[in-house]
Amino acid sequence: MIETVTQIGLPVDEQLCIKKNRLIPDDGGNGRRISVITGIHGDELEGQYVCWLVQQRIQKHPECLKGTVDIYPAMNPFGIDSVTRGIPAFDLDMNRIFPGDTDGDMNEYIAARIVEDITGSDVAVDIHASNIYLTEIPQIRINKITADRLIPLAKKANVDFVWVHDASTVLESTLAYALNSRSVDTLVVEMGVGMRITKEYGEQLTDGIFCLMKEKGIWSGDVHTDHIPIVCVDPDEVEFLNAQVSGVFVKTRNHGALLRARDEIGLIIDPLQGTVLDRVVSPCEGWLFTVREYPLVDQGSLMARILKGHMDEARLKGGVIQ
Repeated sequence: MIETVTQIGLPVDEQLCIKKNRLIPDDGGNGRRISVITGIHGDELEGQYVCWLVQQRIQKHPECLKGTVDIYPAMNPFGIDSVTRGIPAFDLDMNRIFPGDTDGDMNEYIAARIVEDITGSDVAVDIHASNIYLTEIPQIRINKITADRLIPLAKKANVDFVWVHDASTVLESTLAYALNSRSVDTLVVEMGVGMRITKEYGEQLTDGIFCLMKEKGIWSGDVHTDHIPIVCVDPDEVEFLNAQVSGVFVKTRNHGALLRARDEIGLIIDPLQGTVLDRVVSPCEGWLFTVREYPLVDQGSLMARILKGHMDEARLKGGVIQ
């Protein structure tokens, strides 16, 4: 059942309308609810595929649905339409205005209505992709203040990595922070790359969503989990690599690779002079969970993130020294 979460009039007889699809059993369900959310950033399209997959599976086995599933595919519909990260015309990151204010400006009002609509869910999955510059393994990021509550749930979501940290993706002003503050267990997923759909990641996360639904009594059908995540709670275990020079980056390792100290991740080259400006190498042994995807780099650009150690765990996940 398609429902309108909120809408607001715009100039020239236009409407900004945010919609959801509510899926419920014929008998009304048991009162349990999961919200699957994506499209806060318009250039992050991985979640679009997940929304479709979740609904396809429920449509094939409607008898297994015991609770309510709310699908929010486009929280920033104009951003999705224009493949723009923020809200077009405002140059505003939507994930920096929550929980919003019904007495505030248009964007604050929309944010407040979104939070109001999702509040009451037993669990929410806020799906993001990386930007166009980086590609990420499927991971869940958790604010350390909610770690004790959310880590056990995140372990059931079929991702490869759970990262507990203080980055802006999980801090105040985000949707996840607003919902967790209202007792909605909210997991922030980052996976893939901006402006693309990585089918295998979407299928992996969909399996995880159904595991969460089973855990919460929303789904009675079969579920399976192939991925048990590595959990990182120590910020010192994550190594950030930044470009030392500007140029064109050609990667030689894919994310998910196991690295030894001094292993090459890629080259920064000069196409004008035909020279290698720099070799990007790992400073430590570890697991490459983020790597640069966009070739053009400036000095200081983020090139990779490496989880130090955890080699045996990463090998069990299929990581190999390339």
